[in-house]
Amino acid sequence: MISLPPFAPFPKASWRQRISPEDWDALSEAWIALSQAYLDLDNAVFKQAAADNEALTTFVSTFVEETAVESGAKTISPRLLKTIFRLISRLFTICPPPRLLDVHFLAGFARTFPKKHTTPLLAQLFASHTAPIESSLLSLKKLLIPQLDAGSKGDLKLVELELTRLNPLLHASPNACMLLLAGSDFFDGLVTCFQVINPPLRKTIITTVYLCLIGLIEVEPPKWSMVSDQLYAIQVAAEAHKKGPLNPNDSLGADLVTNTPILKALLRKIESSTAAPSNLKNRITTLESFKTGIIVRPKKLVKRKVDKGKGVESAEDVHAEIHVHQMSQITHVQDIFPDMGAGFIAKCLDEYNGDVEQVIANLFDETLPPHLATADRTEPLRSHTQPDTKAHRDLAPRLTPTQLPIRRNVFDDDEFDRLAVDSSKISFGKNPEKTADDVLKDKSTAPNKAAILSALASLDPDDDERDDTYDAADVGGTVDTGNQEADGVNDSNEELLFRAFQADLRIFARDAETRRSATRVKLRDETGMADEAIEGWAVMLQRNPTQMKRLEAKYAWSGQQSQLERTSWRASPAGSGAEESDPDGGSNRGGRGGRARGGRGRGGRGRGGNVAGPTGEKDTEMARKNKEAHKGARANHHRRDARARKMARGGFAG
Repeated sequence: MISLPPFAPFPKASWRQRISPEDWDALSEAWIALSQAYLDLDNAVFKQAAADNEALTTFVSTFVEETAVESGAKTISPRLLKTIFRLISRLFTICPPPRLLDVHFLAGFARTFPKKHTTPLLAQLFASHTAPIESSLLSLKKLLIPQLDAGSKGDLKLVELELTRLNPLLHASPNACMLLLAGSDFFDGLVTCFQVINPPLRKTIITTVYLCLIGLIEVEPPKWSMVSDQLYAIQVAAEAHKKGPLNPNDSLGADLVTNTPILKALLRKIESSTAAPSNLKNRITTLESFKTGIIVRPKKLVKRKVDKGKGVESAEDVHAEIHVHQMSQITHVQDIFPDMGAGFIAKCLDEYNGDVEQVIANLFDETLPPHLATADRTEPLRSHTQPDTKAHRDLAPRLTPTQLPIRRNVFDDDEFDRLAVDSSKISFGKNPEKTADDVLKDKSTAPNKAAILSALASLDPDDDERDDTYDAADVGGTVDTGNQEADGVNDSNEELLFRAFQADLRIFARDAETRRSATRVKLRDETGMADEAIEGWAVMLQRNPTQMKRLEAKYAWSGQQSQLERTSWRASPAGSGAEESDPDGGSNRGGRGGRARGGRGRGGRGRGGNVAGPTGEKDTEMARKNKEAHKGARANHHRRDARARKMARGGFAG
């Protein structure tokens, strides 16, 4: 076996600053030569050499870790980058060490090298080594979800750092996007954490959601069902945000559809795909209603070198005073691609006629023209400008194009708008020459003091508002059915769905097998609702405990009664007319009748006659006629009024 010298770990940025340019070039050439020596080995020898070589794994991991930072790759020569990429590709293909299958290394690898080279390699890696990669990504997901759900009480710095490191992997690997969006807990956490007013964190969350959605349509075939579920979740979150105390235009959905080209990208993919469901366009149309003006977030303060203007002014310096509108466009692109220079972004804007969304979409898809794809992406703004001896002479200010749509109505271009209206047709009020102070000081039209006092005297100070102590809602004597229609009593779909939800929660599962089941087909036919609406109803019910309690109370009684007891009066065997005994001698209702009240049956106190007397007698017929005379129409309202009249007389009868 050929013995090769070990790799030295790649130095950190603090050490690289102390190395002279000559020594750094020598180190780069040594790394290139040693990497090429490993690449020249055949597969069997390379596998054996890499398996027992911890120094090789350490060098590769430290190289990716240091070059993945924002300015790490600027000092690395293109030859060294290309050689290390070939070395990592061969390690991934033949014998990837467990250390290189960690999600942080894969994210740094995706950030260091272009997407068109890393995407097929990561797809092959996910297919051949699924278990360790999924385990690492799920561990990170499990770490982030509690911090996201905690909102402002969570570790926001940790969330921002981990999402920022993870986004390059989501950009290059659709498999990571699908694994991250499996289930609703991660997305719900992003929605909760987005409510925290933290502009850098919000920008990171928007980038994460955008990359995940783009990843779902980049895989073949596209995951349209997951896309539909996520768009529905975004819509529900945006509608719920509108009902809250915060700014209705400051939700995650509004920010996503306004500051990213997600809707255009989805429409382009839908039009080019034959398997896309028809309801996706409706969801996209609904989300377009949340679009507002461009949401400008404050940028992080970055210390820059101050130009004191001591150099000789040239035509190029004067021409570098770029328009304010173009600077805002460059800033908007740099919010998503912070490592790109302003000069390179200005070239992209010139290529696409200033369309910010088209520039962002092509940067994400790596579909730039050849002259831009090979250009320096860290190019500053000044190097992009070209001297123009005529342009700098015209320094007159120009109107900045508006960022918001112009509102128009039916009164545009009328006489008032053109200032052509006749002044005699304009009314300025009754006294246009008087000010507000003059009108307040004028007491001629003020009401007379005697009229005010007489109006006050007509008020009864003892006339209090109505006492609702004995209302039906407090007493419980009756049930007001006036609002049953508004409460959804006649909503047959709601009852059918809730009965099915209580019977078996698995009917509402969001998978293809459940949707094809006989129970789901029956529920869909009975309600006339689509699968998405049925599943969405169950999701919203589980998230709303108050709604769950309301439906449980509403449909607790099924309308069946096993036994109906007799309530009519029945004579006792002895013919006494008492109610406390059945004809067979049994007790009845605890003795509400005559024996407890003098043996007179119902009405046994003697006030108004005996309704249980012999039929045909005058007293009995009169008592039966006046039996309901002193009962209220509802509950005991007449009894309440009688008590009020008694208390008005000082509490004494008569």
